[in-house]
Amino acid sequence: MSKPSRSKLWFLVHSWAALPIWLFMFFICATGTIAVISQEIVWLVHPAVRAQAPDANTPRMGYQELLDTIRKQEPQAHINRLSWPEESQFALTASVTYPGARSTSLYVNPYTGAVQGPALSFDLRQFMRALHGWLLIPFTNGYSWGWYLVSILSIPMLVSLVTGLVVYKRFWRAYFQKPRLRTGQGSRIFWGDFHRLAGLWSIWFVLLISISAMWFLVQAILGDTHTTISTQGIPAVVARDQVPTVKTPGEAVPRLSLDQVVANAERDLPGMETQQIFFSGNAYDPVTVAGRGAYPLMYQYAQINPYDGKTEDLRRLSDRNGLEFFTESMRPLHTGDFGGFWLKLVWFLFGLLLTMMSLSGLLIWTKRTTQATVKAVRGERPQTARRPAGKPARAADPVPGAATAREVTE
Repeated sequence: MSKPSRSKLWFLVHSWAALPIWLFMFFICATGTIAVISQEIVWLVHPAVRAQAPDANTPRMGYQELLDTIRKQEPQAHINRLSWPEESQFALTASVTYPGARSTSLYVNPYTGAVQGPALSFDLRQFMRALHGWLLIPFTNGYSWGWYLVSILSIPMLVSLVTGLVVYKRFWRAYFQKPRLRTGQGSRIFWGDFHRLAGLWSIWFVLLISISAMWFLVQAILGDTHTTISTQGIPAVVARDQVPTVKTPGEAVPRLSLDQVVANAERDLPGMETQQIFFSGNAYDPVTVAGRGAYPLMYQYAQINPYDGKTEDLRRLSDRNGLEFFTESMRPLHTGDFGGFWLKLVWFLFGLLLTMMSLSGLLIWTKRTTQATVKAVRGERPQTARRPAGKPARAADPVPGAATAREVTE
């Protein structure tokens, strides 16, 4: 076998060895796209997740009234947390613990306080996010290996974006031209046009997903090396002398109403919309009221003394440094879970576009590699078209599925 033929053979082996990577990329893009709207899918198939007001004029129940109503229906349950969804058609979630340390979550109608049923321990939303995020590989000693395998794909995704922009000469001109998607000229032409067109209009999304996924990789490394970048202080506690005592065993300790606790928190954090309430785990724990405000990517919270209403601790947006602003914004930007259904729909559509880009690139690359392999097995030399003297040869695609310089500038 001659030296050029041996080099060609090794190049084909190299090309086929990359096939699992591109298949894995397609799988991760597809599962991530489904995960974006998985909560809405659960809403469609699980009636207990839905929240319906008795009539159009019925407001949500007050916080204390809602808490009392849940306790009447579940007298054995200790309520640990209440979580309100962003969208009004969803039931709120109450995380509870029963005697015997059995924990579960209950779906509660925020308009009537009716407990509509227990949440599934592992529903479609949790399954899709676990499948997409860490391939269902358990966390045993630190971060799951699946987490690393998924997040490391951010590197080839970012490289593909950069190299694609390099190959697509003066790509910004295409924004001012009529989109071209040729049909009836073969699958190679169609998928090539689709790949370039989809890539052009999803540059911002690919950049956002790759950078946020790269942060998840860094986050795992920091977590497994016990390194923190947080400026958050030590947990707040209620001073011992501020905890009231009772003379009779079993007598209830006087506490502020939940409405007053929330009002104090929202007073200290103007503009915050309460979305989560964490109840005290013991006599010295404050009640934590958390929510989002003008900057919807990050939570703020206030920890309130449940006995006298004193604010024990605050975590405002201004308490974060620039690095924390960046890192804490990554997850909602990656999932699109910060602006309601219509923003999720945008993330879903661009996720679908990214999935189809992975598929189109895979199809183009596979067809080209298959044809080259067949020729190599048959011992055929690649045909070269005759060209006028002095005219340079057409360069090969620099990356799998990428178009040539001539194609992308037409």
